Amino acid sequence: MSRYTGSKFKKSRRYGFSILENNKEFSKGKKRAYAPGQHGQRRTKLSNYGVQLQEKQKIRYMYGLTERQFRNTYTKAKKMKGITGTNFLIMLESRLDNLVFRMGLAQTRNGARQLVNHAHILVNGKKVDIPSYICKPGDVISLKESMQKNPKILESLQAQINTLEFVKFDKVKFSGTYVRFPEREELNANINDALIVEWYNRLV
Repeated sequence: MSRYTGSKFKKSRRYGFSILENNKEFSKGKKRAYAPGQHGQRRTKLSNYGVQLQEKQKIRYMYGLTERQFRNTYTKAKKMKGITGTNFLIMLESRLDNLVFRMGLAQTRNGARQLVNHAHILVNGKKVDIPSYICKPGDVISLKESMQKNPKILESLQAQINTLEFVKFDKVKFSGTYVRFPEREELNANINDALIVEWYNRLV
């Protein structure tokens, strides 16, 4: 299955969840809070299967992964020590494109992925153009010098009020550090990772 490139607003309304993590999809006067389409206002009770599938899909769309990437990440997380759901989210957060987004260099994960794909991002001083590259705590992520006056990047940094505690970013030096693995409490509280674990366990 290929990566979804359609409207994030549409998916957010369908799942009642901010794919962009900023609630812009539900801003007054922009988008309606119910699902899109002719029958969007109908309320139907989902089965356990439907609830699990919906949770998986909304997180997959949020991080912008293909189904294969998402499942492979889960498989790796399952082999790690600790709570599978938490390990899964930590791996997703440790992706280079996600950390570029968390540091404020792009306003969306899609924008961050594009920066990485175009080789504008350095990790520990070396060019890395693989969005799925898994960073380790202590890794230094910086913006290539030729992009430091890019209007879109400057606009994004200006809009970024603060970053989460597990990342640090210097807006003057255009350089940040992945300080540590995130705590579960620091991540989106509207994510039910246990449902994703249940979904993949049913496939075994």
